[in-house]
Amino acid sequence: MFFRLFLLFTLIPAIELFLIIKVGSVIGALNTILIIIFTGILGAYYAREQGFRVVSNIQMKMQQGAVPGDDLVNGAMLLVGGALLITPGFITDFTGFALIFPPTREAIKVGVKRYLEKRVKQGQVTVHRY
Repeated sequence: MFFRLFLLFTLIPAIELFLIIKVGSVIGALNTILIIIFTGILGAYYAREQGFRVVSNIQMKMQQGAVPGDDLVNGAMLLVGGALLITPGFITDFTGFALIFPPTREAIKVGVKRYLEKRVKQGQVTVHRY
């Protein structure tokens, strides 16, 4: 767990900073900053649009008495993707766009579901029902 937190809060920001400096040295500081701002604005807009769509699907399924399981996973992925897109950096932007763009989100969701199913079978995740 410590190693994962180390990667998340230390190594990834260091790599992002390195990439920003490298890209800035090639295309210029202003262009780099404009790209970061543009991807943040575009990502926030698209995440918001997709989020409204997912919330609408959740409401519709709940009105029909169905469990909106996939839509809840989509909502969580959109939330994480949106947060990554407002974080400056190229790796976070790429990952954020992958999480909010429907075709890549669906592919990632398959992997996330497999991972969670495996953890549940191994007893590493407990499901509580009320």
